[in-house]
Amino acid sequence: MSSIRKQSILSTLVIYGGFGIGLLNTYLFTRKEFFTQEEFGLYNALIAITLLLVAIGNLGAPYFIYKFFPYYRDRSVPEKNDQLTIAITLGMAGFVLLIFAGQLIAPLIIRKYATHSPLLIEYFNWVYLLAGGLLLFNILEAWGWQQKGSVVSNFLKEGFWRLLILFLILFYIAGWINNFAHFVKIFSFSYLTIGLLLLAHLHHKRKLSVPFQVSSLSRRLRKPIFNYTGFTYAGTLIFVIAQVFDSILIPAVLENALAQLAIYSLAQNMASMLQAPQRGIIAAAMEPLTSAWKQKDHQVLQRIYKQSSINLFLFGICFFGLFAINYKDAIITLGINPAFLSGFAVFIILGLTRIIDMGTGINSQIIITSPRWRFEFISGIALLLCILPLSYYMTKSYGIVGTAIAQLLSIAMYNCLRVLFLWYNFKLQPFSIETIKALVLFSLLTLITYFLFAEHLGWLSLTGRSFFYLIGAVSGVYYLNLTPDMKPVFNTLKKRLFKS
Repeated sequence: MSSIRKQSILSTLVIYGGFGIGLLNTYLFTRKEFFTQEEFGLYNALIAITLLLVAIGNLGAPYFIYKFFPYYRDRSVPEKNDQLTIAITLGMAGFVLLIFAGQLIAPLIIRKYATHSPLLIEYFNWVYLLAGGLLLFNILEAWGWQQKGSVVSNFLKEGFWRLLILFLILFYIAGWINNFAHFVKIFSFSYLTIGLLLLAHLHHKRKLSVPFQVSSLSRRLRKPIFNYTGFTYAGTLIFVIAQVFDSILIPAVLENALAQLAIYSLAQNMASMLQAPQRGIIAAAMEPLTSAWKQKDHQVLQRIYKQSSINLFLFGICFFGLFAINYKDAIITLGINPAFLSGFAVFIILGLTRIIDMGTGINSQIIITSPRWRFEFISGIALLLCILPLSYYMTKSYGIVGTAIAQLLSIAMYNCLRVLFLWYNFKLQPFSIETIKALVLFSLLTLITYFLFAEHLGWLSLTGRSFFYLIGAVSGVYYLNLTPDMKPVFNTLKKRLFKS
């Protein structure tokens, strides 16, 4: 089993376990007897703003690690490798600038959100603590990925963090956290907790290298480091703005904004679950991609690109169908607030958006580690110019459904542009005949399962519908041989389970 496949599978299992906990958290948030829609909306708004602040405050530190780690690894001894020192310094400087800038624009924030989202104004300052913790974690995570420690960081971010939130919710329900204000304040320390745990893990494994003297290698590379990190930082920041703009826009322009954001966020969270394997595959592929570009090995690049595309597409379209056929039944059967039924159309649109993004593979990572990395910035500008005005117009005109449509159109354009760029410049493309076979298989399977169980509701229906669908999915993927990774994984499991 290849290194990428092994790390991807382990990380994906960890991430899906975390998403299972996240699904339970979402269920508890959406039960009408525990939290209001506005409180769930606030929770999601705080996370969206945190992601934006971290993208601004990292100053390109993670991308500096991704791109230049092989050079530091090959040309300096570990004790004198100052790459992590530089990255942490950038992060600290960015965080200080964030706080300063935040205080300057505070009057604008109050003016934009006070009318439709007063609850967000009340708790806004706690977002800085969330951002500081996540910024620390992201820099250490980038370093850990280069040490081939992606499973631990994925466990902390996707599993342990959600477990912390689950305990917070349970303590709140039990009355041990006696009001929502205390809940938000304790929640604000959650990212800092996992950041410190990752720091302790790296220290324990003796993977931390933080010399306080700038190395001669850093001095020699300062110009390419500055150029690459600056462009990649700007491009990635633009992409993050595009990603979270919907959750920041809705509270500013819609009536009953946080309640509307809650409905949108449930659909968005379920759509985001489709992307669970993406983190694992990206984490496992970053070091091989960087090395392949360094060695000009286009065969390796093409293999990683195609395998990442079909694997991500299969995961995404499989779980999209599973969620789509169970969406309404699950809300009714689980006793979730019926207001969330109105988010079904939003889920379908956002789900299709995620499938398009996953089906085009890890094009972003291939671009940022390539000699043409500046295109990351250019494509990001194109995305921003499309998504900002389109989202504003569609949200004002059609509410949260319009927001989702703007996401679909913009992300489709963005990925199309990047696929064409990689083909034109490097003759790399992510698609194969298996992509078409998978699309036909899951389209037919979803429609057949839906119509077979359309008239049934309840636990028995949820279980039977899901079982029928998943058996069809696994059988179809296996017998059509849609991914080169499935049979080796099954053979490995068979040997371990039935070895004498």
